[in-house]
Amino acid sequence: MSEKSEIEKILKERSKFEGLETSNSEFVFIDKVVQDYAPEIAFLYQFREDESEEQQIKTGRLHENRILGIILKFYLEGKNKITTGEVEQEYKRYFREIARSTTSTYLNMLKKESTLYTERDGRVAYYIFYEDPPVDIKPFWFTRIFCIVPAYFNRAMKFSSLYFNAEKFIQQYINDMGYGDKEILIRNFKFIIGLIVLNILKNRSSKCIGCQFSKREIYKKLEELINVAIKDRSDVLPGELSVDLIEKHSEIPIFKGTNIKEDEFKGNIIKEIVRSADIFKKDLDFQIMVSSRRKDSRLKQIQALEEDSAKLSY
Repeated sequence: MSEKSEIEKILKERSKFEGLETSNSEFVFIDKVVQDYAPEIAFLYQFREDESEEQQIKTGRLHENRILGIILKFYLEGKNKITTGEVEQEYKRYFREIARSTTSTYLNMLKKESTLYTERDGRVAYYIFYEDPPVDIKPFWFTRIFCIVPAYFNRAMKFSSLYFNAEKFIQQYINDMGYGDKEILIRNFKFIIGLIVLNILKNRSSKCIGCQFSKREIYKKLEELINVAIKDRSDVLPGELSVDLIEKHSEIPIFKGTNIKEDEFKGNIIKEIVRSADIFKKDLDFQIMVSSRRKDSRLKQIQALEEDSAKLSY
């Protein structure tokens, strides 16, 4: 077995296990989108394992990196003041749970290093970035300080929630416009949302490759697999849709993506995607036809390989 095939096998086996671990978590929304939209990569996106954690080396810096990533996630949502309890709750959503005392220890260390400072409201201490995070910086340098997993997974969850409310948004659009093929528009809306989610997951993987704590070879393979799924679903779309809309909303503002605030997300961004589902009907119709054929072909290839592997094991 080649090195690449071995890495893919490890990734799939580990990710299936992680998929079971998170089946009752908030990631279930992303699971459902990926399983419906790109079943050939189901559960793979969840891979979140670090060399340092596994080998129990540099864990202090790893915890700091993750805690700063959690505070960054809140910061991008427009919330600048974070409590120890909020960091603790978010930490166990994305990573292996650590004790509250450990969270407090590293928050205080970051305060001593002047990365964070605190404001008090009675007995409650709020942690705040001493300086705003940098914008338009190379991912390699950014991930030296911040774990980007919370920010990307949070964005993926936001868009995944839209996928299952497509009918509501399309019906409102038809009511406002006075016309529209509801079934086609729902299909197109979900196709665009699915592509945005896949691109978010790909962007996350590409940043994890440069992280000092990561298993780079596995994250490279993960990015490659997600890229194939994206290409199968986007390579005949016009740039106005694939670049100006999908890629823009798939990236966090640190790297020139859309800065999503809650009111904008519920208003302008949803409306923009619904309009695109209507405006690019013909382009999406052709792309969906091509994508369906490719998806069936990929799944048949995977099934054949699994059957061959099973025969060899006997």
